[in-house]
Amino acid sequence: MSADRPSRRVIAVAPMPPEKSAYALARYSRSPDSIESSIAWVHGHSSEKFWEQFYFDYGHASIADLGHVIVCFEDITELAAIRLEDEPVWDGQAKSSRYQNFASSGWYVPDAIHGSETEGTYQGILRSLGEIYRLLHGPLVEFLSERDPRPEAMKPGDYQRTIAARAFDVTRYLLPLASRTNVGQVVSIRTLEKQITRLLSSQLPELRMIGEDLKDACQRPPMNVWGELTGQAPGPYEPLAPTLARHAKSSEYQGAVYTDLARYAKEALRGNGLDDAASWGSQEAVELVEPHDPCDEVVATLLYRVSQAPYRHILSVVRDWTEKQKQETIEIALSRRGPYDELIREFRSGYPLTFDILMDIGGWRDLHRHRRCQQIQQNFTTRHGYETPKPLVQAGLDGEYRQAMDAVQADIEQLRKVNAEAALYAIPFGFKVRCLFKMDFAEAEYIAKLRSGVKGHWSYRSIAWLIKEKVTERYPSLGRHMQATSPDIEDTLTR
Repeated sequence: MSADRPSRRVIAVAPMPPEKSAYALARYSRSPDSIESSIAWVHGHSSEKFWEQFYFDYGHASIADLGHVIVCFEDITELAAIRLEDEPVWDGQAKSSRYQNFASSGWYVPDAIHGSETEGTYQGILRSLGEIYRLLHGPLVEFLSERDPRPEAMKPGDYQRTIAARAFDVTRYLLPLASRTNVGQVVSIRTLEKQITRLLSSQLPELRMIGEDLKDACQRPPMNVWGELTGQAPGPYEPLAPTLARHAKSSEYQGAVYTDLARYAKEALRGNGLDDAASWGSQEAVELVEPHDPCDEVVATLLYRVSQAPYRHILSVVRDWTEKQKQETIEIALSRRGPYDELIREFRSGYPLTFDILMDIGGWRDLHRHRRCQQIQQNFTTRHGYETPKPLVQAGLDGEYRQAMDAVQADIEQLRKVNAEAALYAIPFGFKVRCLFKMDFAEAEYIAKLRSGVKGHWSYRSIAWLIKEKVTERYPSLGRHMQATSPDIEDTLTR
């Protein structure tokens, strides 16, 4: 090799404290030095001073994308897990209710009702759900085993696990949002700061407490079980992200904007019948919204977020509004915005395909994991009714399920009059949630193909198939290129 020809190198760098690694890579991009020299330089200089100056004072936010953390959340509620995962740039996994028995995990009880008569009512709802959850599992396993006997080529252990998983696919409809779970995530410290801010700004006490715990975890040395197991010298280890944790705080804008919008929408939409479910007519599981004006889209989306009505009904009202009325809605959503606050996601408009989806919470959780789209979820409620899993009907067990869900729905509505927080946590996965999904064609094709496969849960399989059907109906030349598996094609023993 000639002397003037550089030597190509590809170098894997060992994990470092996130703030240090981001500092080293930022300097590496701004100097002619090798990565070894950049790391050595950072080791001898204050990373805290660097973060104070460039990230917090100058606003060079992309620097924080260069440092990543692994954070695990244990014994949090399913509701909290949903809110943790509600980040556009997020990687992680939650404990799956499709493959594990959640009956023994226990339930979360909001501090506000501890020791009160309301707690007795709340615990009664959750006990009834837990009892029917346990009661249905055995008969379902027996029914599925008789319907789909083990093939010769399948090992008994694999077969038993698969049948148990298919039974949990059904019984998880009875799990409340108060169920306890675990979540593991890998995120950049830029996303982490946004997550902390969002949690601290939440209306829910559990989320605010998780936000404080997350700040505290960032200021302490991380757990290093792997290092201990592999014989690395014991600590002391550096804190995870102390500078970021010190600066992360709640946002007045995020904490108040949806309350402001809800109050405004209640008055602005009064008399339009949008609060009356009977006026909505038939509700399709998937509606592909027709193309419309971008301003109308933003206004309708803002109102949709704090409503329970279908998007097309809200849009029909907004289209008849004056320009002044539309601007009032937008101004409400911006009135508390500070100089460092990003626009809330309801302003993310202009996507060519918008689907208004109404489905059970359990199945929606799997679609919620898709990041290459914008999701505008309405608040959880029992107003849309619940889904009854087909295997329950086939097994003749749907009567017990319906009886339990009807009773729970009535009890939750009564509980809501006393404590809205407790009523929210008591809602089971089987009840429906409405969510707007905005995306491009590539994401629609991806969701339709991936989520319609025979390995998937029947709930989101049917939604994925309907996405393909709706696109094909409106845009045949595009729909013909979408691959999807009809929900009529089943293979119970494939996982």
